[in-house]
Amino acid sequence: MSSPENVYTLSLKSYKDVYDTLYVSLCIFAKSYVDNLDIAKDLVQDVFIKVWEEKIEFKNEIAVKSYLYTSVKNKSIDFLKSKRYKSTDNMSVKDIDALNKDSFYLKEVVIEEAASRIEEAINTLPNKCAQIIRLSIKDLTNTEIAQHLNISVNTVKAQKKIAYKRLRPLLKNYFVLIAFAFDSTH
Repeated sequence: MSSPENVYTLSLKSYKDVYDTLYVSLCIFAKSYVDNLDIAKDLVQDVFIKVWEEKIEFKNEIAVKSYLYTSVKNKSIDFLKSKRYKSTDNMSVKDIDALNKDSFYLKEVVIEEAASRIEEAINTLPNKCAQIIRLSIKDLTNTEIAQHLNISVNTVKAQKKIAYKRLRPLLKNYFVLIAFAFDSTH
């Protein structure tokens, strides 16, 4: 049994902060397994309810995030193995086993983490820069962005330059994470 000073228990405020910070990412993560957003939301809710009701203790704040992602993964796999799911969908045991592999889990966690870091960085940009970068991420060309925002192509280019200059130092420590997340060969 660990001593009280080595235990981190979520207070109501910290529980709400964790929920507000991770809920959407965990739902998207669960959806990568179950391919249904409503079911994913239910699974994530179940995990959060368990953490609260059982007053689960953690070594530190980082362990909370790890626990939540692992629990959501396990809940998702359990759902896919359930009779309810098997009676309505035709996912093979082999497909479920592939989802249960650590490489799939790790890639999905990294993608969520990278997307979260990118969004945080974009939120630091001036409004027009942020709009342009978000449209650029959606694969719109400079011309399409200019037409969409009713601005000149040169303005788009100038705003992108400003955005990249500001984003580069904010995201430099996450470059490897972002590269891994968006490398389709993994």
